[in-house]
Amino acid sequence: MTGASSGIGRELARELGRRGARLAIAARRGELLEALAEELTAGGAQRPSVHIADLAERGAAARLAAEVQDSLGTVDVLVNNAGGGVGGSQWRVGDRNEGRDAFELNFWSPLALTSALVPGMLERGGGAVVNVTSLAQIGTWPGMGHYSATKAALGVATEALRLELIDSGVQVLEVIPGPVDTAIQGESRLVPGFQAATRRMPMGDAAELARLVVRALERGQPRVVYPRLLGLGYRYPGITRRATIRMARRHVDPSFRSDERVVRSGSFGDEEARQARAEWERTREALARR
Repeated sequence: MTGASSGIGRELARELGRRGARLAIAARRGELLEALAEELTAGGAQRPSVHIADLAERGAAARLAAEVQDSLGTVDVLVNNAGGGVGGSQWRVGDRNEGRDAFELNFWSPLALTSALVPGMLERGGGAVVNVTSLAQIGTWPGMGHYSATKAALGVATEALRLELIDSGVQVLEVIPGPVDTAIQGESRLVPGFQAATRRMPMGDAAELARLVVRALERGQPRVVYPRLLGLGYRYPGITRRATIRMARRHVDPSFRSDERVVRSGSFGDEEARQARAEWERTREALARR
């Protein structure tokens, strides 16, 4: 499982660990992975193997697959959850390294892991691939074009993989989150007009989403859209896009076009993004203590 150090990935590791799965967890922050491994072990789960990997680097996914296979022997379920992005207008980001790294992390690395692990699943006649995409694939926003494009690309690749694996015994599950209460919400507030436009959207819970993902795996479902109330928007993307145009006109100041910032997001992102993530987490922790 990639991206296991926080958010959806951490909650999914907890849920699978409680159900007796033997896990390999991967992310860039080794100390958080070790803490998660200790937590799972203390709760009675098997200790997962821990793998530090930066999947924004080309070749890292192939190395990770080899390490995991050396550790576990076989992989029955691949969870491509790691993600990040870059904020900025299309003409500022262009084909800069920040944009290319986002595609490496969100698109090419999942495909590399799929390439390495699915042949073994086919030989054994069973397994599952879980790709975490985003509702941003059908409803993007100014300043989020590159991120949304990576998720749209992974969504199409996931659908093609499902077709390629029909009746093979290998399940393909796409997890399509909208807003979920994780640190990425802090970064999203940096995007012009985004907070105002989404203030009425339901906010999901990462632990609940993890339970829904495991249930979907058990039932052989093809996708999970969460929060559930946003499923209609996924089903009718034309309506979603028209609504997004109206909100962008209402909430995005045209001065955005002169903003020269390019902000790499994620736990290893630029300082502005890291501070926004930390502030969100501090706020949620304070609310939880009340």
